Amino acid sequence: MKPLDTLRVGIACDHAGYALKEELKSIFGGKLFELVDFGTNSEESVDYPDMIHPLAKEVNEGKFDYAIIICGSGNGVSMVANKYKNVRAALCWQVELAKLARQHNDANVVAIPARFISQATAELIVEAFLSTDFEGGRHLARVSKISAGL
Repeated sequence: MKPLDTLRVGIACDHAGYALKEELKSIFGGKLFELVDFGTNSEESVDYPDMIHPLAKEVNEGKFDYAIIICGSGNGVSMVANKYKNVRAALCWQVELAKLARQHNDANVVAIPARFISQATAELIVEAFLSTDFEGGRHLARVSKISAGL
């Protein structure tokens, strides 16, 4: 497992996730090597693909170890991010889901539903996601099949 202070992480959200994104930045910004904010920068209504595409493109290119994406339900942002071959975005609303997404699916993006979980739960999800390793083994063959047809 890589120490948190060596990780490059991108973060992005829409208006519904703005407040939570700012809280997560204040908590994890000092723990990570780098935390890059792709927006949005207010609670003014925006279209989530405008922030998620640029971040997912950079994750796809290997410029970030992980990313955190946030919208009201977590669904829209994860749908956009998963359009990229090397992105495996997982919608997580419980800590155990975040751990399993890393252990079994080698997820590199966590999608958080801001309207359905507390800030405290979001913090625990991000912490678990960033500190859990991929198990490999029997899961490696399955993960390699995710983008095989693209």
